[in-house]
Amino acid sequence: MPLDCNFSVNELTTYRWTFDEDLYYAQKAGFDSIGLWRRKVNDFGEARAREMLDDSDLTVSSLSWAGGFTGGDGRTLDESIRDALAAVGAAERLQADCLVVLAGGQNSHIRPHRNRLFRQGLDEMLMAAEVAGVTLAIKPMHASCAREWTFLNSLEDALELLGQYQSPHVKLVYDLYHFPELADDPALVADLVPHLALVQLGDARVAQTAAQERCPLGHGVLPIWETVAALQFAGYNGCFDVELMGAEIEVADYQTLLAETYQSLVAGVDAVRQDEHRPLAERSR
Repeated sequence: MPLDCNFSVNELTTYRWTFDEDLYYAQKAGFDSIGLWRRKVNDFGEARAREMLDDSDLTVSSLSWAGGFTGGDGRTLDESIRDALAAVGAAERLQADCLVVLAGGQNSHIRPHRNRLFRQGLDEMLMAAEVAGVTLAIKPMHASCAREWTFLNSLEDALELLGQYQSPHVKLVYDLYHFPELADDPALVADLVPHLALVQLGDARVAQTAAQERCPLGHGVLPIWETVAALQFAGYNGCFDVELMGAEIEVADYQTLLAETYQSLVAGVDAVRQDEHRPLAERSR
């Protein structure tokens, strides 16, 4: 297991804060990286954001998001592609480890047309990403949450899509909130790990909902550390990005939330390391 883990916090977690507040308090809490949200970057100004990142110790784990090629947000395909190409450029300038891509919802499309729209948009993005050296990270979501966002509703479907591209610039995001059962399928873990650009962690008190109601790490029922252990044992050595949202998170004291989240991450990974050295029969699941 890697001796070090890269811990990131996504700007969606601190929805009410501005870009500069996110950077200051993420670094103060101890995080190594930050997951950027395009809306906050644009509101703050990309050039100013890049200057602040240069003056900080934080790297950029991801930039969210681009895509929506099936038109669920009211944009035409051409408009979505232009926005996606702009996002690729921003990811390059911000030195993001990956750009999160959402396919777009099913809407009223039949499956072949839906797939063609997405492939057309992704093909355009990929040409730009290869030139810019940007990794596109496609994010599948549980069907209960995904209606407006993506028709990719399983890890298996996402892996099948990657098989059609065979490009090092197209990878996946795994979000624990959407697929908490992953650790129970070692074969799927092994298939998934080589294709991961980012792992996102969250917790919840109930199963997936359309509003994605999450709670602080360790306060819910999701198998966070079993999943972290399964991924690391299978060879994942990338970033763990915390993405929290929902009513409970929105009213939280963000400074306390970040500090407690980082402490939970450190304690959880330490427990995983200790568990690695126990006899197999004694390991907790």
